[in-house]
Amino acid sequence: MENKKIRNQITVEVIIDAPVHKVWKVWSSADSIMQWNAPSDNWHTSLVEIDFRTNGRFLFRMEAKDKSSGFDHSGFYNEIVGHQLIRYTGDDGRESTIKFVPDGSATYITEIFEADPEIPVEIQRDF
Repeated sequence: MENKKIRNQITVEVIIDAPVHKVWKVWSSADSIMQWNAPSDNWHTSLVEIDFRTNGRFLFRMEAKDKSSGFDHSGFYNEIVGHQLIRYTGDDGRESTIKFVPDGSATYITEIFEADPEIPVEIQRDF
C-alpha cells in the first residue's frame, strides 16, 4: 500500500461574469493564460507551454515583475472534461482540481489544490 503524505488543501471560489465556453477558452489557451495567471499585481506569467489534453504536460513560468524571483509550475493533466473539469498533478506531486459550473451568463469556478509545504498556508491563501 502506498503511503501518501496528507497535505493541507486550499479552496478558491470565484464567479466570472461570462459564459462557461468563454471562460474555458481563457483557461485552455497559452496566450490567454499569460494574460491572467498571476498571484498578485507584482507577478506575471512569462512563459506558458501546454498540451491541453488528458495526460498532456504543462509548464507555467511565474516571475516577480521586478525580476527578484521566479519559479516554474509544471506537471501533467490527469483529466480534462470540456467546459467542466481540469484535474492535474504538478511535478512536485501536488494535485489540483478545477470545476467550472455554468449559471446563465456567469460561470462559477472552484479550485481545490494541495498547499506547497515549503510556503506557509496563510501566505498561499492570501494570494
